[in-house]
Amino acid sequence: QVQFVESGGGLVQPGGSLRISCVVSGTIFSIRGMAWYRQAPGNTREFVAGITDGGTTNYADFVRGRFTISRDNAINTVYLQMNYLKPDDTAVYYCNFAGAVASWGQGTQVTVSS
Repeated sequence: QVQFVESGGGLVQPGGSLRISCVVSGTIFSIRGMAWYRQAPGNTREFVAGITDGGTTNYADFVRGRFTISRDNAINTVYLQMNYLKPDDTAVYYCNFAGAVASWGQGTQVTVSS
């Protein structure tokens, strides 16, 4: 059974940085495309960033140049480095396979506020 365990969220001031992580189990991680999604209160869940099994990345326009997705296949983990954070980045962040085809984990809350 596939499981996603997100961590690393917290409260950060505007302009600050945060790195969140997601440990994946129950699958052959190295051959799966992975992605980060987020959901703000009152909004639908939206795509943030993706990374293929080969390491090719793509980003939503609203985070391009500020966020970086990466992966470590040795420890089944995908990361999201978030820089120059804005209050609009406040949301619960989730990881999933590319295409969001599996059940969601609990997510990690990121709050950007002064």
